[in-house]
Amino acid sequence: MALPSSFFFLSLFVIFFSLFYTITLAQNSPQDFLDLHNSARANVNVGPMSWSDTVAAYAQDYASQRAADCQLIHSGGPYGENIYWGSTEEFTAADAVGWWVAEKQYYDYESNSCSAPPDESCLHYTQVVWANSVQLGCARVTCNIGGTFITCNYDPPGNFNGERPY
Repeated sequence: MALPSSFFFLSLFVIFFSLFYTITLAQNSPQDFLDLHNSARANVNVGPMSWSDTVAAYAQDYASQRAADCQLIHSGGPYGENIYWGSTEEFTAADAVGWWVAEKQYYDYESNSCSAPPDESCLHYTQVVWANSVQLGCARVTCNIGGTFITCNYDPPGNFNGERPY
């Protein structure tokens, strides 16, 4: 006896949705955030960071607070911090970290300065590669107003005036 075609399509839908959900989660795992940071650090011969559940809990608490409005306001807490907002729910760890690392083009190591055009920065990048920052914790939330808010926190913090990141 053949199964009805609706059963076949329902089965395909369940398999597709499960695969999509798994892939989406995999793009935002602690290891994804860590790998992306450590790759950027390796490119400038800076040692890897490790994941900190304590720092991640701080990041999650702050991200949860920002979920209502997703304004790009820093927490002012004890850690270094990069924040990111994407206009849809599909934005991932790779989008946020990629955005921060793309600022490398504006960082001039020789002068230890940011040569970014107006409204640009290189401080997100320098925090990612700050050699003394050795622990990382990140969080991602869906915004109540739409979009995605991502924050990564760094322990100890970086970006001290007059100091080089590496």
